[in-house]
Amino acid sequence: MTDKVVKDKISEIFENKEIITKALSDAVNEALLQHKKASNPVALWEDGKIVWIQPEDILVEDKR
Repeated sequence: MTDKVVKDKISEIFENKEIITKALSDAVNEALLQHKKASNPVALWEDGKIVWIQPEDILVEDKR
């Protein structure tokens, strides 16, 4: 692919907010799933503080 074709395709994707939102949502879901499977907690920022969510408390859907 030429640089112009690649840039045009990237621009087209970034114009579609639904594609971006789904990609980000899928990525977060996958990261949470990997943490849960590896028995690793997840850190969240809540009310100005770091909160650790234990693996057994991670709510995540295995979409595979």
